[in-house]
Amino acid sequence: MTSESVNRFYQQQPRGKTEVLDWLLDSDPAIRWQVLHDLARAPSQVVAAERERTATEGWGARLLALQGEDGQWAGGACFPANSRNWRRENQGQPWISTLPTLQTLVDFGIDPHSDRVQNAIDAVNAGCRWEHAGQPFFSGEVEPCINGRVVKIGVYFGQNMDAVVDRLLGEQLEDGGWNCETENGSVRSSFATTLNVLEGLLAHQMATGGSPETVAARLRGEEYLLARGLFRRKSSGEVVNSSWLQFSFPIRWHYDVLRSLDYFRSAGAPPDPRMDDAIRLLQSKRQANGAWVLENTHPGMIYFPLEDGDEQPSRWNTLRALRVLDWCKKGA
Repeated sequence: MTSESVNRFYQQQPRGKTEVLDWLLDSDPAIRWQVLHDLARAPSQVVAAERERTATEGWGARLLALQGEDGQWAGGACFPANSRNWRRENQGQPWISTLPTLQTLVDFGIDPHSDRVQNAIDAVNAGCRWEHAGQPFFSGEVEPCINGRVVKIGVYFGQNMDAVVDRLLGEQLEDGGWNCETENGSVRSSFATTLNVLEGLLAHQMATGGSPETVAARLRGEEYLLARGLFRRKSSGEVVNSSWLQFSFPIRWHYDVLRSLDYFRSAGAPPDPRMDDAIRLLQSKRQANGAWVLENTHPGMIYFPLEDGDEQPSRWNTLRALRVLDWCKKGA
């Protein structure tokens, strides 16, 4: 099935339905195939044909081509080689190392069965080690905010992530969430760390069926976010962090309301009434042209931009927002 088949499919749709979809379609295969699958409900063979292109064309192919001979991107697992001064220089965290690159490829929905992709993952297994203590990449390291992402990435690319999941279960805090500062004495969970772990646990459960323990841990983590309306303090109802009300892409390790809603959509349960404020916030940000803008790009070195910049229409945020609202409509 070729891209001409994709275009024919769209041309057959009622015009009122395709005004925003046409704009989304005029982009990279990484967006196109998700629009076909999540919004247009295109035939499976059309979706599959477009998804195959993610490893050979556009952004996905460009990122794959940047992998080093050592199996890493930019010579490091979490941070590039020779990047020790980024905090002092106030440049933002560099996003060109192995972890953020693989996370971005997962966000693209790159075809994990592609030979090119499998070769890249084999090279990561062979050559990528964590800065913390030299652990193999898919063994994870010590911070749950990192390990949650590693689980999601590993599951996506067919790795056995059971050991990292077991570690995460043992690190869940009494309030139901997780925090990367636990080893430094924190007993209160973090929204961002909790969501990173939840995404990993959900991916693991969907791939393996999970266990009673992993399912229970994930539901407790979800309750931590729901009890706080996804962005409020449980004690006072105040907004915890105003930046969470701004939507970004790529998301990296950061938290925001759209990312949280998109997680719950992926989990498949009907929307919880405690999400109502978050959903209204999402609806309020829709522009007159039907799109959402990019609001909060996380600073740091990148290989190439995926959007036109903050305050500009964002295909990624629009795709994610529309599929969340479609889920809300079905759950109503």
